[in-house]
Amino acid sequence: MLTTKISGLELKNPLMLAAGIMGTTGGSLKRMARCGAGAVITKSIGIEPKPGHPNPTMVKLRCGYLNAMGLPNPSYKLFQPEIDEAKHAGVPVIASIFGVDASEFSVIAGAINADAFELNVSCPHAEGYGAEIGTDPALVEGITKAVKNATDAPVWVKLTPNVADITETGLAAQKGGADAVVAINTLRGMAIDIESGHPILGNRFGGLSGHGIKPVAVKCVHDLYSALDIPVIGCGGISGWEDVVEFIMAGARAVQIGSAVGDNINIFSDISSCLEAFLSLKLWTLDDIYGMVHEI
Repeated sequence: MLTTKISGLELKNPLMLAAGIMGTTGGSLKRMARCGAGAVITKSIGIEPKPGHPNPTMVKLRCGYLNAMGLPNPSYKLFQPEIDEAKHAGVPVIASIFGVDASEFSVIAGAINADAFELNVSCPHAEGYGAEIGTDPALVEGITKAVKNATDAPVWVKLTPNVADITETGLAAQKGGADAVVAINTLRGMAIDIESGHPILGNRFGGLSGHGIKPVAVKCVHDLYSALDIPVIGCGGISGWEDVVEFIMAGARAVQIGSAVGDNINIFSDISSCLEAFLSLKLWTLDDIYGMVHEI
């Protein structure tokens, strides 16, 4: 009942592990698959090794988490064995990649063997990368087109919510040949230690994730569904099966779960069971609720 197909990939359920969470090694990706994820996305991988930002890189808030990791990674040249190991779990493995320009993105995509690529043009706290690129529709289109020319694998573009109109960058990704868009990455945020007056994060500011950003993400999915002809994958603040239903009704073909994994490693299987029970009770299928709110 929960089987989902998106950009040619078969998923046993519409729940994916989001990039940046338990995605650093093949072993951790396999563990998430065995805990019920329908697909897994790696930590973002770049051209050169990056140590990331100085600590502290994460703080828990009442409304979620604020993080500024700074895209730490060993470089694409060393990551293929992790992807190969993760594939043994039997679910699609999507490589999240980043670069400073279209050339870097295409080099990585041309060298890595993954089931799909997710283009990180939305990280809000890495200078020269992520959202600094992803707020410009022309750059998003060019990067997407370059990656499509470098690989035969599906290409997803992860969009930043830190723009006036997310449909502009979504349309740019679609024009560049994207097979799907992912909405959303984190919201820019900051936390200050009132005892010292210093920013808590080593990078001063970071990206807000967790349940507090869910209404923003749902609205972005809703708007992208209306504007685009390609699938939308929802991400942001999902912590229960009801959230998944809401995203799908807004127009998400599948969803990604990140922060909530830290509270419940079995969240994928737990949500799958409850989602299946809900659909059975209502005599609905995933297709029945897909985009339902747009029919009202």
